[in-house]
Amino acid sequence: MSVSWRPSANRDRLRQRAALFAVVREFFAARDVLEVDTPALVRRGVTDVNLATVTAQLGAEELFLHTSPEYSMKRLLAAGSGDIYQLCHVFRAEERSALHNPEFTMLEWYRLGYSMDQLIDEIAALLDAAMRACGAAGRPLRRLRYRDAFRQCFGVDPLEAPRERLAELALEAGLTGDAAATLTRDGLLDFLVGVRLGPTLGQDCWLALTHYPASQAALAQLDPEDPALALRFEMYADGVELANGFQELANAAEQAARFAEDNRERAARGLPQRAADELLLAALEAGLPACAGVAVGFDRLLMIATGARRIDDVIPFTIEQA
Repeated sequence: MSVSWRPSANRDRLRQRAALFAVVREFFAARDVLEVDTPALVRRGVTDVNLATVTAQLGAEELFLHTSPEYSMKRLLAAGSGDIYQLCHVFRAEERSALHNPEFTMLEWYRLGYSMDQLIDEIAALLDAAMRACGAAGRPLRRLRYRDAFRQCFGVDPLEAPRERLAELALEAGLTGDAAATLTRDGLLDFLVGVRLGPTLGQDCWLALTHYPASQAALAQLDPEDPALALRFEMYADGVELANGFQELANAAEQAARFAEDNRERAARGLPQRAADELLLAALEAGLPACAGVAVGFDRLLMIATGARRIDDVIPFTIEQA
C-alpha cells in the first residue's frame, strides 16, 4: 500500500486551527475557567452502547484510550477543582466518514451552578467567538425541544409512537430490514435523528435540541418537571452535530444502575461487556457539585467556521496518514 508522507493541512489551515485554540483559551481565561489535563489512557472503557472504545495493551493489562475526558474531569470536580475545561485528543473505534476520524480533538467544560439553559447560552457565545476568529459572522441561538422537532419532522411523538411505527419510518429513511429488526426503540430514534432530523437543524443559526427522552439521558439528570425527559441537549449548525451536553447527574446509585442497563443492552447486541468505572462512581458518592457540562467537536467547529465540507480538510493528519 502506498501512503503519502504529506499531511492534509496546509499553512492556512494550521493558522486557523491555532487561532481557534487561542480563542478558546482567551474565552475561558476571561471567565476564570481553569484549563486541566487528564489521562488519555484509562483503565475503564465506556459502557455506552453507541461508543466503541479503542483498546491498548500495557504488558498483560488491557487499557483504553478515552472516548472523552468526562469521567476524569468529574473526578477533578468532586475533588474541588471548580470550573474547568480541557482541549484534548479523544479516540473512537469504527468511526470514519466526512464528519468522523477515529482520533479527533474535543473541547469539554463544566460550569458549577449552571443550568442547562445557562450553559447553552455560554456555548453560543463561544461559537460566535470562534466564527469571528475565522472571519465569519456569528449566528442567532434557537432552542427546540427534541419531542417537538421529532413531531415536526416525522409526524409522530417519539415518546409514544409504537416501535413498529418507528421501524417503518427508519425503513423509509434507508435502514435495512435486518437492522430495523434488531435495533431497540432508542436505536431507531437515534437513526432517525442522525439520518433525517439532524441534517435539517441549525441552518443559519445555532440550534440547541433539548430535553431528550429519559431513556437517552446517559449522564444527565432527569427533568424534575417531567421525568420522562432528560436535561440533555445537542447543538447543531448547518445540519452538523457540534456538541452534546448535560445538566450533570450526581447520584452514584442512579449512575451505577445506568451503567448496568448499558451492559444489559450490550449483551443483547452481542457487544463486549465494559466494567463500570468505579473511580467515577466513588467520586459521585463523595459528592459532585451541581454543574452542567458539554463536549464540543473542535474539528467540526473549525469546519463550520471555515466552510470546510470534510473533517479531513481541517485536521493535519487523518487516520490514513497517522
